[in-house]
Amino acid sequence: MVEELESKKQWYVLHTYSGYENKVRENLISRITSMDMENNIFRVVVPEEEHMQVTKTGKEKIMKVKTFPGYVFVEMIMSDEAWFVVRNTPNVTGFLGSHGQGSKPVPLLPEEAHRMLRSQGIQAPKRDIKFEIGENVEIVDGAFLGLAGRVEEIDAEKQKLRVTVTMFDRETVAEVDFDQVDKIG
Repeated sequence: MVEELESKKQWYVLHTYSGYENKVRENLISRITSMDMENNIFRVVVPEEEHMQVTKTGKEKIMKVKTFPGYVFVEMIMSDEAWFVVRNTPNVTGFLGSHGQGSKPVPLLPEEAHRMLRSQGIQAPKRDIKFEIGENVEIVDGAFLGLAGRVEEIDAEKQKLRVTVTMFDRETVAEVDFDQVDKIG
């Protein structure tokens, strides 16, 4: 049952009025509880990054700045009820990737969602995939994106692989996370 739920969860992007991202997050979290949607809507993230700013007095101050102003990320299982709850949250203007007139939006690709979560220091859920030494994989995220390679070493506890890829006509070993590769074939 848990695996089935995990496979249906996807990340969607909400468009909001700029400056209302945190308010939308608070409102949506409140609506999830009050409308009993905990089994359909799971996480709400407003991506932020820290920037050093110099104040008028010359002091340095760390400020949190929205990575994507006007957007909020929501992990959910798309259903009519969940769509309605999210879409009708105050200050939400719509879903990114929706064509209007009640059409369901397009979710983020898994690698886009993982990249966004990692940028926020949030670990992606562990993948229960069994890799074998000598197996061919394609790297779908990170510095070696798009390269195919062969699994040389597996660290199941840390969920890391050492993969040999060919770059510039030379074999290079890349260390990647399980969620950065897909099996080929």
